[in-house]
Amino acid sequence: MNIEMIRAADARLEGHVRRTPLLSSPFLDEIAGRRVWIKPECLQHTGSFKFRGGWSAVSAMDPDLRAEGVLAFSSGNHAQGVALAAARHGVPAVIIMPSDAPQMKIANTRALGAEVVLYDRATEDRDAISARVLAERQLTLIKPFDDPFVIAGQGTCGLEIAKQAAAEGIGRADVLVCCGGGGFASGIALALEAEAPGLRVRPAEPEGFDDMARSLASGAIERNDRMSGSLCDAILTPQPGDLTFPILARLAGPGLAVSEDEALHAVALAFSRLKLVAEPGGAVALAAALFHAGEIEGDDVIVTISGGNVDADVFRMALDRFGG
Repeated sequence: MNIEMIRAADARLEGHVRRTPLLSSPFLDEIAGRRVWIKPECLQHTGSFKFRGGWSAVSAMDPDLRAEGVLAFSSGNHAQGVALAAARHGVPAVIIMPSDAPQMKIANTRALGAEVVLYDRATEDRDAISARVLAERQLTLIKPFDDPFVIAGQGTCGLEIAKQAAAEGIGRADVLVCCGGGGFASGIALALEAEAPGLRVRPAEPEGFDDMARSLASGAIERNDRMSGSLCDAILTPQPGDLTFPILARLAGPGLAVSEDEALHAVALAFSRLKLVAEPGGAVALAAALFHAGEIEGDDVIVTISGGNVDADVFRMALDRFGG
């Protein structure tokens, strides 16, 4: 992985990706005790940053191979990103999704034209299922985070952050990135290393599923004890990626972990103060900036809202509980 791959992905994404803005709110600044800058990837195609990696990977494939179709496994956001990229390239997509994924994500993936295969993530092995499907059909697997072209696509968000931060006069800041397997965080970290070395990535995760934070602290890949039981479904992964962890071990600061209530509170605040719809997993970086301010240094902090594909009942719960 290198910056040239990210720049090449950025060129392939031109005219296809939304260049999301950098937003701010004095109300959020007051809570955090510093300037908070929000990169709302919930406004991206398919409602999350995952479209960047999906388009990057599909567009980089050999046309003959691509025509056979693609396979992905995902709780929903990578699923939709790959499904839309495949649809726009006119090729078939099969997506393996956990049966407890938000119904909106399952329905949207099907609506984008993908064939959805459901599994029980507590009792079934998605890798074994994907291996079986690959053996039966001539498809190419696009992994959700441990794929160079996916990481490169996610890194294009880092190129945008670098330019936007420079325009705002931000030379030094922590960049809090919602983190599952680390594709988004590692891509952004590589982009910032080249374009804005004063900006440092820090992964943000839900408590109980903070495998990246624990791995960065120990210096070796750590696994999560469980794979379900959190509203932050979008960023629940077994462990950091073999490609992503070394990048973040070299470039990232310490990880941050937030409670489910803090993530829901951030969902409510994103809506009331920014008029943004965020899902809990997509709001953990904002929650870290707002409610773990003592673990952050500097006058500015940049955060990603990585996704907005939230079921109505969960969104209603956040608003009812915290009301913004």
